[in-house]
Amino acid sequence: MEKLSHKEHDFSAKLRQNSVIGGLREYITWQRQLREGGNAPLPCRGPLSINLDLTSACNFACPHCVDSNIINTTRTLDFETIRASIETMAEGGLLSVILIGGGEPTLHKDFEKIVRMLKERRMQVGIVTNGSKLQKVARVADLLDEGDWVRLSLDAGHEDTFAKSHRPRGDVRLAGILQAASALKRVNPRISLGYSFVIVWNGIEIGAHELCPNIAEMSEAVRQALDHDFDYVSFKPCLIRLEDSHKESLLAKPGGLSEDEIIAAIQAGLVQARTAADGRVKILESVNLQALLEKRLTELKNQPKVCHAQFFRTVLTPSAVFHCPALRGVEKGRIAGSDGYACAAAFEQTMANLEGSIKTFDASEECREVACFYNHVNWWIERTIVSDTDVWAIEPVVDNNFFL
Repeated sequence: MEKLSHKEHDFSAKLRQNSVIGGLREYITWQRQLREGGNAPLPCRGPLSINLDLTSACNFACPHCVDSNIINTTRTLDFETIRASIETMAEGGLLSVILIGGGEPTLHKDFEKIVRMLKERRMQVGIVTNGSKLQKVARVADLLDEGDWVRLSLDAGHEDTFAKSHRPRGDVRLAGILQAASALKRVNPRISLGYSFVIVWNGIEIGAHELCPNIAEMSEAVRQALDHDFDYVSFKPCLIRLEDSHKESLLAKPGGLSEDEIIAAIQAGLVQARTAADGRVKILESVNLQALLEKRLTELKNQPKVCHAQFFRTVLTPSAVFHCPALRGVEKGRIAGSDGYACAAAFEQTMANLEGSIKTFDASEECREVACFYNHVNWWIERTIVSDTDVWAIEPVVDNNFFL
């Protein structure tokens, strides 16, 4: 099975790229000074990468959606706020933007205009979409470069499972989305096109509703990907929002199967998926899926006290700026209003709020149930801070991929 390459999930390598290693060195130096009793302000750098939620609107009603508590709340970021925020963050070092989460980005009335604006500012762009409005993506596809990507949240290999898993409004079918995806790839072969598959096993319930299991369709999803010119299929485990804290978690409520039974079923599905792929399409496993299969979830939920990743990436939504995707919509993750990056003064205040979050947000306690994607890089930075390693001895790597 081909694992994720370093450019997809080795965030420490991304932070050591030639263009951005200066920010990493400044942050480590600041943390060391802070722990020695210094009072220097947080380095005045904005996020390297952001998740940009354009709207809360969504035309699907996916029962497994971790953002269901903020979907269709009538909130939308207006174009001028987005433009001003991107320009301000670009001056602070922003290099990549992922249009994702909290709703369906292609439903924003200015979606195409926003993509054009991002590419005019030479941002790396990733788009996560349910695929129902791929014609909008197609109209700006020629602007996307090698390294940009489009990932479709499909989670099925057959029409009936797709319908049960996504509950689309209107006449939206898996077959139509796949045909549109293939056409998109023909418009611009440079785009990395992904087939996203959230693995649902038997017995998972959310809000007293049992989710539709899809493990048996993992190999069929790979065959669909092959037939429709996808570059990879990304498998990840089903997450839920905890009822008390609203934070994302994995195996907090495992469903009707034991952990060993879940692992065995997923492993069998991955073997079949690899056979179907036959080396012609990449099979990618998310960080938390790998940890689940290797029984390392406890390790992934063991967080350092300080979440260092929040200095390098944040989430801009129609309701607020949050310091982590897993805390989207959670008050403890909020560091500013939706205009928190819209001008220099707002940016300065947001950075002050972020400094407070870095100093006071206890990730070891607040995120102890979160199988964190940034666990490895947080511990890597923490170990570097407490070591006697000279920041100038940290080896840079060649620029490649700035998505966090």
